[in-house]
Amino acid sequence: MNVQLQPALSLLAGILILVRPKLLNFIVAIYLIVIGITGLIH
Repeated sequence: MNVQLQPALSLLAGILILVRPKLLNFIVAIYLIVIGITGLIH
């Protein structure tokens, strides 16, 4: 199972922002942290 992490996270974040726009700051912060950590690991 070779699923790209970044597109999956982007899709999930987009859906959550559409459902609950007030979560935008929280979702963006978590997204950036996850992308930063995965960038450092790889």
